[in-house]
Amino acid sequence: MANQSKGSAVSAISGFFKAIGGFFSGFGTAVVKGDLFVKLSLVWWGAGYVKRKQYIKAAIMTVLEAAIILFTVNFAMDYVPKFRTLGTVKAEKVFNPNTMKSEWNDYDHSFKILLFSIFSFVVWFAAIIVWMKNMMSVYKLQIMEAEGKHINTFKEDLRSYIEEKFHITLLTLPVLGIVVFTLIPILLLAFVAFTNYDQSHMPPSQLFTWVGFKNFASLFGGGGLTSTFGYSFVRVLGWTLVWAFFATITTYIGGILLALLLNSKKTRLPKLWRTLFVVTIAVPQFVSLLLVRNFFADSGIVNTICSNIGLTGFLKSVGLISTTYIPFLSAPGWAHVMIILINIWVGVPYQMLIATGVLMNIPEDQLESARVDGAKPFQIFRKITMPYMLFITGPALVTDFVKNINNFNVIYLLTQDVYTTTNQSLANSQAQEVDLLVTWLFRLTQDYYNYKMASVIGIVVFIICSVFTLIAFNFMIKGDKEGTYQ
Repeated sequence: MANQSKGSAVSAISGFFKAIGGFFSGFGTAVVKGDLFVKLSLVWWGAGYVKRKQYIKAAIMTVLEAAIILFTVNFAMDYVPKFRTLGTVKAEKVFNPNTMKSEWNDYDHSFKILLFSIFSFVVWFAAIIVWMKNMMSVYKLQIMEAEGKHINTFKEDLRSYIEEKFHITLLTLPVLGIVVFTLIPILLLAFVAFTNYDQSHMPPSQLFTWVGFKNFASLFGGGGLTSTFGYSFVRVLGWTLVWAFFATITTYIGGILLALLLNSKKTRLPKLWRTLFVVTIAVPQFVSLLLVRNFFADSGIVNTICSNIGLTGFLKSVGLISTTYIPFLSAPGWAHVMIILINIWVGVPYQMLIATGVLMNIPEDQLESARVDGAKPFQIFRKITMPYMLFITGPALVTDFVKNINNFNVIYLLTQDVYTTTNQSLANSQAQEVDLLVTWLFRLTQDYYNYKMASVIGIVVFIICSVFTLIAFNFMIKGDKEGTYQ
């Protein structure tokens, strides 16, 4: 099985590079073997279509080429030449003798230079792909003409994009959306990590520039003023992984057990109980979390009850607390445990619904056969129910783990304005014991404008999530698990 999984991964990677090689090979063949009009398409994109009397396509490609040229001259050239330095002219007011007023000079804006340069690179990359694909298309028309085959008219091409190529039509807008709203922000995040973009270098009043891997060295324990970032990173990363594991496994197992309990024939009024749990899902999560935060605050109702019944005094007498209240959400240790427990209360009902749907689809004959063979309820759960649940909900389980790594709502809403760290090393890097990497990233950007370190942390989060996802999915799909359960 391991060899089969390894072989499939290798074949997928080799297939990917083979496809890229085939694309470049097709372009090279078109350049070398194409006729005069195909070769002319290297300069004028519509030339090959004119030769084959596809004038509308020729006009479209010519307009597209002109648009790329105008974009380059009138927009990209204002920013890309400054990409190497990210600007050298600071913003300042200069006295203009013509108007007798102080006016802003023609200053550089580092962030605009970076953003619009990245946008220009993406546009140029897409233009190169279209240019190469266009060469291959006109060469294909040349071959079809030489073989006497029918060359589609523009109207026939449009019809093909509604019929046999309809998948391309459907994917065009989503792909453009991914490029504009996902790819470019990710590239911007990655590039900012290699700059000194922070509160001291804030455009337009100040410029920021490239610093190489200095920020990564700071995060992973480098020296200098940010030496505590290395210490904070280890602490925050450790809690992030611990939180993600327990937040995922507790709600997952809790949801399954609750679904089994409600589906049991011994449970009375199961519809009533299921409805009550579903109602908790209907309440917006941020409302629930804010209410719970107030309940467990240092002066909240829970602390009042604990003080009245003598629990607070007892815990203080045995040395578990040193305050006149129980620091449910304001002290390390206590806050970590309470966050996980509160998340169980918030997340179990949702997992219960998923588990209920899966449990209803377990073949009843398998369960009955197991009972006839003398299997105990726990054996049935361990040998049949749980493996089947893992097989069906495995991808969702992986998604939940990744989601919990980035679970901003629970941590932020429960601890904001409640938890204050007393660890000076953490405070120096604007972190807290209860922070996840994503909440630390948020605080660095929104409160301290430390975009450079936030970008580095963002890259680390992306790497952790992607590596875990690839490994987990590769483990789940290896072998013939589907055949086992059919």
